[in-house]
This record gives sequence, C-alpha cells and structure tokens, in this order.
Amino acid sequence: MKAITKKYSLLGILIILLLILLVGFPRYVSAYKVIFLTNVLMYVIITLSWVIFSGSTGYISLAPAAFFGVGVYASAILSKSLFLPVFILIGGLASFCLAFLIGGLTLRLRGMYFMMFTFGLVELIRHFVQWWEVNITGTVGRLVPVLHHITIYYAIVVIFLLVLLTSYVIRRSKFGLALQSIGECEEVAAHTGVNVTRVKVLTFAVSAFFIGVVGATMTMRWQYIDPSTAFDIRLSFMPVLMAIFGGMGHLYGPIVGASIFSFLDEILATKFPYYYMLLFGVTMFVVIRFMPHGVEGVIQKWNKRERRGPSETP
Repeated sequence: MKAITKKYSLLGILIILLLILLVGFPRYVSAYKVIFLTNVLMYVIITLSWVIFSGSTGYISLAPAAFFGVGVYASAILSKSLFLPVFILIGGLASFCLAFLIGGLTLRLRGMYFMMFTFGLVELIRHFVQWWEVNITGTVGRLVPVLHHITIYYAIVVIFLLVLLTSYVIRRSKFGLALQSIGECEEVAAHTGVNVTRVKVLTFAVSAFFIGVVGATMTMRWQYIDPSTAFDIRLSFMPVLMAIFGGMGHLYGPIVGASIFSFLDEILATKFPYYYMLLFGVTMFVVIRFMPHGVEGVIQKWNKRERRGPSETP
C-alpha cells in the first residue's frame, strides 16, 4: 500500500511540474520555440487520442486525418461568428458525430478491412469537400482569421491535459478493461457480457473528438486552408508510427514517441529536405528492427536489469 501511495504521489508531483513548465514556457523562449512546442503537443494529442481506441482494441485506424480535417473546416466556417472555445468544441463534436456514424457502420470489420476502409474514408471526405467547394461555393480553400501563437499554445496545452486525463481515467476504469478484453479476444469479451459494438463505437468517437478539437484549434495558425492541407494524409500515418516508436502499454509511451518523432520530423525536413523521406524510412526500419516494443520496451528492460542487480545480469 505504501509503495502504491508513493507511486501516485510521485506521479502527481511530475504532473504538477509538467504543468508549471508548460504554463511558463512561452515567457522564457522565442516565438519559434513556442510554435515548435505547439506542433509537438499537437502530435502528442493526436497520438494519445489514436491510442485510446487502437492501442487497446488492436483495430488500426487510419482515419485521424479525416477527423482532423473535419475539425479544421468546422473552425474555418464558424470562427468568424463564434468565440474560440465554442467553435473548437463544435469542431470536436462534428468529428465525434462522424466517427460515431462511421463506427456504427464499419466497426464490425476487422484487421486489414477496417484499416483500408479508414484510409479510404480520408480520401473520400477530402475529395467530397473539394468537389463541394469547386461546384457549390465556387472556390477552393478559405481564408481564416489568425490568432496569436501564445493563445493557440495555451489552448493546445489545455487540450493536452484533457486528453491525458481522459486516457488515464479510461485505462483505470471498467471501460478500459472492456477495451483490453476486446483487444485480447473479442469473442470471449462478448461472451463475458461486454457490449462489444457499443464499447468500440463510443471509444472510436471519443478518440475522434480530441483529434477534431486539436484540428479546430490549429486552424487559427494558418491564414488559408484547403482540402489538401486540412486532410493531410500524413496525419493518419504519423500517429501510428509515433505510437509504435514510443510503445502503447503506458501513457508515457505515446508522449515520448510523439515528442521524439516530432523533433526528428522538424530536423530532417529542415536540414535534409531532399533526403527527408529516405532518412525517415531508414529511421523507422531501425526502430522496428532493434526496438520492436518501442522506447517503453527499452525502459522496461533497463528496469528489469536494475532489479536483478549486476551479479544476476546474464
């Protein structure tokens, strides 16, 4: 009992320290570093949101770009007439409703079929929005009112704390146990009384809500958006790679994976623009080959060695 109490006390202290650092960060660094950390937190939020559903159930969703884009367009349409918290919330709810509808129709699919459908969903929505703008509104893209980067940063910090809290509560609840049982064996979960379809659909929608919220917020950094930027397919693949790199067994895994990959993405894209994708591919190959369980697996190995002691290490 004392060990558990000590563990949670340490966790609480770390969260408070993290919150203090995030709140005070913009006061001591340049605007570029604030914008860079905003990008990092954006990827962390999307990755954590993706892990809420896919990390537990084993259903690989490639739909984050669709939910992000829906949030972007909801923000672009409503930002001129509504307050910031309102249109951000509406962007999240729009993504939630889309995911709830799509999940109810398709979450009976499994494995490769579900993954391919979610990938096709991104392209379907992107082309539909582009067709709508060309044929109905008569233009492609929209001008968006830009907010100060500090305002966007603090909004992203609040969203990060909310998705972190949501992930923690789900993992520690009966709902989280139901998700884990679905991931281990869906048939057994159904036989033990878990309403498999309802749990999957609701979790899928909650995951999409946070992705839509961060999409609606990040729109305020851009002066102009169009279907290609809003529904960027990289936003579907990057969370998967970041989650694999960090590991999905604990909350720190996706956070570490998204943070390191965001940093690598920035360095490779700016310093090696012509070899960016090649170097990124090599990096992923090395990670999967030598770190199959991600950063989390490496940390667990170190912890086991420390517990054994130097004399027991083989």
